[in-house]
Amino acid sequence: MQPKNTKKLTPVLRALIEVSFIIFLFYSNLLMGEFLQSGPGQSRGLLWAVRNIFTEANFVIAITSAVVGYIVFEFLRKRL
Repeated sequence: MQPKNTKKLTPVLRALIEVSFIIFLFYSNLLMGEFLQSGPGQSRGLLWAVRNIFTEANFVIAITSAVVGYIVFEFLRKRL
């Protein structure tokens, strides 16, 4: 027998996982951008690149885009 709170917690866990995955994709994309041909990460190294991408502004952008992305995908999931 499952606890009654599990059904209430499932949508929250799903949202948290999906938002976290979008944030992961955002930061991995930024990190890859530091190592492309024009990125300074190639000459300055991985530690510099990681410090460069984890800023307050990037975090706000990541959270905002993840929440908006989650809302859009949930809307499309329910519509289609």
